[in-house]
Amino acid sequence: MATETQTGLPSHLRGVTVTTFACLAGIAAAVLSGVLVGTSVEAATNQLAVGILGAFVLAQFPVLRVIGVDVSDFGVKDYLYVIFMTFALWFISFAILLTSGVQL
Repeated sequence: MATETQTGLPSHLRGVTVTTFACLAGIAAAVLSGVLVGTSVEAATNQLAVGILGAFVLAQFPVLRVIGVDVSDFGVKDYLYVIFMTFALWFISFAILLTSGVQL
């Protein structure tokens, strides 16, 4: 075990990095949705906001690879985790922006 060479990030740092990046991507997607779609009542039904969320989900994996996370060994559970965390933070943040009616 001690003689094995490990490439990439240690498992704990990998988990923290993936979680942090997914959460920040969700918040950034919500802010961009608020800027592009707006925060009015009509904006809540605009499908462009969901498209922005999808773009942020897909853009994470190449960025994670660049910052040193080995995404080649991601399983289905890992992909679902990143998608869910990004969606959850986007949903909460965008809902707060919509209900508060802030102008971005």
